[in-house]
Amino acid sequence: MPASHPAESRSNAELIRANRGFYESLWSESKLIGPERFNTWPLLRELADAALRRLEVAPGLRPRLPLHGTCFVDLSHAALRRLQASGANAVHGMIGALPCASASFDLVCALDILEHVADDDGALAELARVAVPGASVLLSVPLHPAAWTAFDDFVGHCRRYEPERIVALLARHGFTIERSAVYGMQPKSSRLLGLGQWYLTHRRERAMWWYNRVFMPLGLRFQKPLRWREGLGDTDGVDELLLRCRYRPVATPSH
Repeated sequence: MPASHPAESRSNAELIRANRGFYESLWSESKLIGPERFNTWPLLRELADAALRRLEVAPGLRPRLPLHGTCFVDLSHAALRRLQASGANAVHGMIGALPCASASFDLVCALDILEHVADDDGALAELARVAVPGASVLLSVPLHPAAWTAFDDFVGHCRRYEPERIVALLARHGFTIERSAVYGMQPKSSRLLGLGQWYLTHRRERAMWWYNRVFMPLGLRFQKPLRWREGLGDTDGVDELLLRCRYRPVATPSH
């Protein structure tokens, strides 16, 4: 997917409509899965224990930070209702305009979101605004525009990142990548992804039955432990990365 791919020319309003349409329907028919069931839990439990002020952006019904003691911000009203019913502090909002005070959080988690927004620069500026200096920030990003698939379009992605592009973008906002790990639960089979997309479009009720009762439980069961490496690491053939970053405010040039 070159920079001129049509997905990157979508307006923010178009992307919001596409994402709201897909995820509002998905979350209204899905169950909340606790953070302890994901392979991110060992790290995030450790980080959460050391951080009293925590934020997770766009968790849907797949939060990675502890439900209690974390502020969750999501666009989906269906997800918010389920989170709130589970005792979580969950509020409506978007990554480009977080309903949070500046310098409020020691730990920020924003997985599977940057690729969904037209203004990723503005999204990272918002994350930087609400983070305290020295905060830990967890992000995930899909890599390699050439690996673009119809499924990226279907789920409302706007882009995939060249590795050097995401490093430069993060650095511009004060985020340094400390460690990374290969990440994601998306099946590698393009045929299976295409079949799932067809069923979600044409046989949604049946597709959701299989998703909730078969594919999601299997995906959780067969997750591999995250293997962390320093910095960005080797990205050849890697579809998605989880990035553990440190936030240090970027000095404003004096005039």
